[in-house]
Amino acid sequence: MDSLLIAADNALRTLFASPRATEASPAKGLPEGALTPAQKKLSGALMRVNHVGEVCAQALYSGQAAVTRDPALKEHLRDAAREETDHLAWTQERLDALGARPSLLNPLWFAGAFVLGAAAAKVSDRASLGFVVETENQVAKHLQGHLERLPEQDLASRAVVARMKRDEERHAAQALASGALALPPPVHALMRAAAKVMTTTAHHI
Repeated sequence: MDSLLIAADNALRTLFASPRATEASPAKGLPEGALTPAQKKLSGALMRVNHVGEVCAQALYSGQAAVTRDPALKEHLRDAAREETDHLAWTQERLDALGARPSLLNPLWFAGAFVLGAAAAKVSDRASLGFVVETENQVAKHLQGHLERLPEQDLASRAVVARMKRDEERHAAQALASGALALPPPVHALMRAAAKVMTTTAHHI
């Protein structure tokens, strides 16, 4: 029951409260670039996708922590979720600065990621960690793509995305070192397909 209450509290905070970072944004002190309307729209769309990714990260870790019976893993997952809260706050700050809005489908993304995280943890803790590795690797790949697409003048967004990419790669490495199970190819393909649907939709909605 405690795990479910914590998960519910995290869902409400993620979806309806203003996230508070424990660390200053990498964009702090950087000037807002002189972007054309088209460039500003692109930056806003990409940061909306990144914000959705952080909403899903909160849900994924929350779902896994609610199911696992390993106290050490539960605490590790909650620590990771707290770090992802910084990312959530930073991407929200960038959306505000760019005059863009979060995805209207955030509750749907959160629910889907929570179910996937809980299902993975239900299989085994090693499968749960394997899911983290694959998710974080895919996110890091998406972030690299965004670094290649973000306008050069948008130094603030680029700084946030670069820092997030490093953090996601570290999370994947930590999960792998903790004994993550290698997921079968069909699961990899399914996760990539789901991510493609989410990122394409969130770019616009």
